Amino acid sequence: MSQPHIVVVGSGWAGFYLAEFLSTTTYRVTIVSPRRTSAYTPLLASAACGLFNFYLAEEPVRSKTRKCRFIKANVLDVDFAAKKVHCAPAFEDDDAVSNEKFALEYDSLVLAPGCIPNTFNTPGVAENALFMKNVSDAMAVRKLLFDLLEKASLPNCPVARKRELLHIAIVGGGPTGVEITAELDDLAHKELHDLYPDVAQYLSISIYDVAPHILGAYDQKLHEYAHAALLRRQIGIETNSRIEKVDPDALFIKDKGRVPYGMLMWVTGNKAVPLVTGLEVRKTDKGLVRILTDSHLRVFKSRTSDEIFDDVFALGDAADIDGASLPTTAEVAVQKAKYLVQFFNSRGSSSGGLAAPLPFTYMEKQLVSYIGSRDGIIAGRGDREGWTGRSAWVAWRSGSVMWTRSWRNRVVILLTWVVNWVFGKEIAKM
Repeated sequence: MSQPHIVVVGSGWAGFYLAEFLSTTTYRVTIVSPRRTSAYTPLLASAACGLFNFYLAEEPVRSKTRKCRFIKANVLDVDFAAKKVHCAPAFEDDDAVSNEKFALEYDSLVLAPGCIPNTFNTPGVAENALFMKNVSDAMAVRKLLFDLLEKASLPNCPVARKRELLHIAIVGGGPTGVEITAELDDLAHKELHDLYPDVAQYLSISIYDVAPHILGAYDQKLHEYAHAALLRRQIGIETNSRIEKVDPDALFIKDKGRVPYGMLMWVTGNKAVPLVTGLEVRKTDKGLVRILTDSHLRVFKSRTSDEIFDDVFALGDAADIDGASLPTTAEVAVQKAKYLVQFFNSRGSSSGGLAAPLPFTYMEKQLVSYIGSRDGIIAGRGDREGWTGRSAWVAWRSGSVMWTRSWRNRVVILLTWVVNWVFGKEIAKM
């Protein structure tokens, strides 16, 4: 008897966890994703700013110890009746190969395709902004930063031009935007001050957000603390800002006009991938389009029916539980993936009848953000109030290490931090 075939769409937090822990003695597991690596997104800002090497911020899907099959492709559509996924190879530089479409049959399907950055149809963003979704994005940030510093260091570059080149505009005042701001500010006041003594003084960072305040997921006391701490370090915070368009060297903000920049990072909002928007299943009506599931993560067949697909599941940023919405975070994705792994592996190892699984329950963890200069904020939980300061920074930094699932990587990250603390970052060599 052949092994049941599980097809997992996506190699993000949820998809990679399934690839790691689904029983390959019981199932044939195939991962379909356009990316051959899985990024540890909480580590990208740190890697971009030289706290450790880029390879530590991602994990390859293929591994000698991981017996699943990997296919580098995009899933275009799903034929639920025939139990097939229709795919196209994901090679942007080879149209001939990318047009050779194929189909995969499945016994069980797990949809975890993630999301893409939402530009909100703002003209010029896709062409001119940098994002922070994977290691190649982090590499692009570091490369552009040093290119700008070198341009500003040219003897014929006037001061006004230096200020424009070294203005880093970050659109998005959530945890990602604030954390990349914090890491860049730390870098500017330490390593860059020594490496570029003539121009580091001209580097400035500004956060732009359409919301009335940054870090809206935190209570008022904490987001006001973070706001004040960033202002003390001369970081610009422009809330209630509406970006009307983006040129290669300037933002255009409603009621403010043209704002020059050297680097623009767009870290606000998610958008559904084409697969999700095209599927004929029940989806959310407002905000981010997400596939709706029941409490066992099974996909509903339609908006009007409570029928579910017994062998089709959805999780990660692209999915939500109907009536019990959860945020699009790595923690939620991993907890749902753990739930599905336990379900599949228990079903596969059971020779007799298997009791109906309990519904998924999310175990909320405290939200932690780094705000720079070894300072952080931690949200309260229950009756316990949140707190700030160095202990919050230590909690954030130690928590970020635990995101990587490789003990080898954890050890290397810790050793790198020790070396950086003793000798400083050698970021210019990376």
